[in-house]
Amino acid sequence: MVQSMTGFAVQTRDLGSVSLHLELRSVNSRYLDLGFRIVDDLRAAEPAIRERLSARLGRGKVECRLNLQAGHAAPRSMALNGALLDQLADAQDALRGRFPDAAPLSVSELLRWPGMLADDSLGFDELLPAIAALVDAALEELVATRQREGDKLADMIRERVARMRELIAQAAPRMPAVVLEYQERLTAKLRDAVASLDEDRIRQEVALYAQRIDVDEELTRLSTHLDEVERILKSAGAAGKRLDFLMQELNREANTLASKSPATDITAIAMEMKVLIEQMREQVQNLE
Repeated sequence: MVQSMTGFAVQTRDLGSVSLHLELRSVNSRYLDLGFRIVDDLRAAEPAIRERLSARLGRGKVECRLNLQAGHAAPRSMALNGALLDQLADAQDALRGRFPDAAPLSVSELLRWPGMLADDSLGFDELLPAIAALVDAALEELVATRQREGDKLADMIRERVARMRELIAQAAPRMPAVVLEYQERLTAKLRDAVASLDEDRIRQEVALYAQRIDVDEELTRLSTHLDEVERILKSAGAAGKRLDFLMQELNREANTLASKSPATDITAIAMEMKVLIEQMREQVQNLE
């Protein structure tokens, strides 16, 4: 369901006299960042292309390259503009009637006259529908590559989510024993340090500190955040920003777990969680 922001697509259309060539390249970006490299003859197509790209893509730095090349069909035929030629002849006769010594128009001058030569090449208005179809085809290809890459990234994230669930399952049953062991050690130290201290006061202090090192809430929130990660991976639409926020929350809970726990095995579990979270964060940065 989720998409990567990395992808590539290329499409070509041979229209006879000309050939259209389009490339789309997409990499990571916080927002949708569109860049265009379009030949001057087709520059007017940029707004239509931008609209199509914006409708299909949510995030990513996308570079669009559109080129116009000579086609592989037979050479273009050219013809003189007869009506224009007649107008120029009439104008020349009128001028020479007034200025007999004026030099007549040369053949080269006539051929260079704007609009004198007509050919069978396609105009921009005729090319625009073909450009739109080309962009749509390239977008389909680009989205497909981004989805395939997104599937791979989602699988990698799910593997780490599954490993974090295993670590939570290891830590949760240990916590009552960890708290009890710490209470006993702390009680013994307090008795040795303050022999005259009231036994009830010792138990109160120990119980209060035991609450401070209890990480049941952190383990519960970790499980809840992992549930949300899996839910987002299954949902449609942009997921990168939501998952990035969840990575921050997971990291916060793992930090708290590491700082509160007095047991080395629980601390080791928290450290492995932080490594897994960082690995997931790296993959999330690639998701749309």
